[in-house]
Amino acid sequence: MRGLAAFVGRERGAAKASSMKAAKKVSKGTKAGKMAKPKRTAKRLLVAANQAAAAEAARRARHLKALSCVSGAERELEELVFGDSLNGEEDELLRCLAGPRRVTAAEGKNLQEESSDSGVENEAKRDLLLKRPAWVDEDDEAEENVDMTHKYRKVLMKSDAETMLTKKKLKKRLEEQFQQAMGGVPAWADLENRKNSKRTSSDSDSDEDDDLLRRTGNFITSSESLPRGILKMSTCPPANQERFANGKLVTVQFHPSAQVVMTAGHDRSVSLFQVDGIRNPKIQSIYLESFPIYKAHFSMDGEQVIATGTHHRMFFVYDMMAGSIIPIPKVRGVEEKFLRNFELSPDGSFMLLIGNSGYLHLLSMKTKELISTMKVNGRCTASAFTPDSSKIYSYSKEGEVFIWDVRSRKSLHKFEDEGSLEGKCIAISKNNQYVACGSSSGVVNLYTTDVCLKENRPKPVKAIMNLVTSATCVTFNPTTEILAVASRDTDEAVKLAETLFIFLKEDTGENEPVTEVKTALELFTVFLEEPQNFNFAASTSL
Repeated sequence: MRGLAAFVGRERGAAKASSMKAAKKVSKGTKAGKMAKPKRTAKRLLVAANQAAAAEAARRARHLKALSCVSGAERELEELVFGDSLNGEEDELLRCLAGPRRVTAAEGKNLQEESSDSGVENEAKRDLLLKRPAWVDEDDEAEENVDMTHKYRKVLMKSDAETMLTKKKLKKRLEEQFQQAMGGVPAWADLENRKNSKRTSSDSDSDEDDDLLRRTGNFITSSESLPRGILKMSTCPPANQERFANGKLVTVQFHPSAQVVMTAGHDRSVSLFQVDGIRNPKIQSIYLESFPIYKAHFSMDGEQVIATGTHHRMFFVYDMMAGSIIPIPKVRGVEEKFLRNFELSPDGSFMLLIGNSGYLHLLSMKTKELISTMKVNGRCTASAFTPDSSKIYSYSKEGEVFIWDVRSRKSLHKFEDEGSLEGKCIAISKNNQYVACGSSSGVVNLYTTDVCLKENRPKPVKAIMNLVTSATCVTFNPTTEILAVASRDTDEAVKLAETLFIFLKEDTGENEPVTEVKTALELFTVFLEEPQNFNFAASTSL
């Protein structure tokens, strides 16, 4: 490269010298022309300038030819000294010295077509590169087998030869079992129908408005509330007739969205039954070894079952979608000897553990981790969330009710339950209008929430005194028309009271319930045709 630069410098010096010589000749010619005629002088000057330009062009052509015809020995020496990039630099220098290359009409047309297609090709290549995975793991493609002889998976076996199943087949079988229990695919699980319903919701609303304006008639439908007079009841088969419990039942609860009932008790098992009013077939039973169940409850989305034991610090979570049992050995920050009673918020965000010595531990339902701890005076016996999950009502053993704000975890108010010797249970109506408090004397006081938030010693709207033993269970139906009270201390201690009936008979002092139910299990067959309108969890021995 250095030799090439020196050669170009010499050529430039020669060109400069030739131009100086030509200028001297022109100057000599001009001096001589002073003595000649003007026309002859101009002609000679033009001929000299043409000759100098032709000589310069010929000299430049020779230089370019010599520069392009470098010997092979020189090129090899330059590549060894300066590298392979020298060839590209020389070619670029030759192109610059030779001037721009002319493009023909056919080549220009081809260039335009290529430039127009280059954008589309670049986009396609970019999309292809984005979709291509970085690597492929062979272990992901390999199918893993699952042992079906495990005690929790034996119910899924269709034959004794099915000792192993792949994960895909097991997932499909769990889905089939869930759909069979639900009576099909639930609306919340059908993603395609949900997307289509969202797209057509606006169109359907407009069509309904148009239909309403096109015709006339009676648009008043029948009421979904309870009928007037006496409630008609019929005896149905027991909900758990395919598997009676070997011990005391502590929980009986309907599924939030399906016609399924759950039973759990001291026999260490949780059973699910499909309620049809005729046979009530068993769906599944899970067994928790050395874990007598104190309380079990469906999660608000209906996908999990949470169970606590009688003498354990841990609790279990049964994931019905995955078919797995998840033990929660200990919650960090909760120092309790036993974890028994708990409540779930209606929005499915929180879990409240009721500890000893008046401690209330608020947990995240998603992670099962401690959020905060609250403290009441004395010992807390029962708690309940408001329907909007914004407040917590805690009933102490001394008969005091504390109202907490869930967001700030601060006490908003405190009132005393009238005539309460020892608090046992508490419930809030679904419309957030009434609060029912049951005591050890069997009296259940009914309050309005507005009065409870303002007064320290509110007067109950009505006192239900039909029980002669401790009121251990109290709850409202979803329409807030029936208040159910029960006691575990004796049989046939279940009473149903119509709240509207109570207010109509308030002036006369009558306080009789609408009807009585013999056993707690019969209570769940009263509204078997419409189980979603009746959700009362009682306890009894069967």
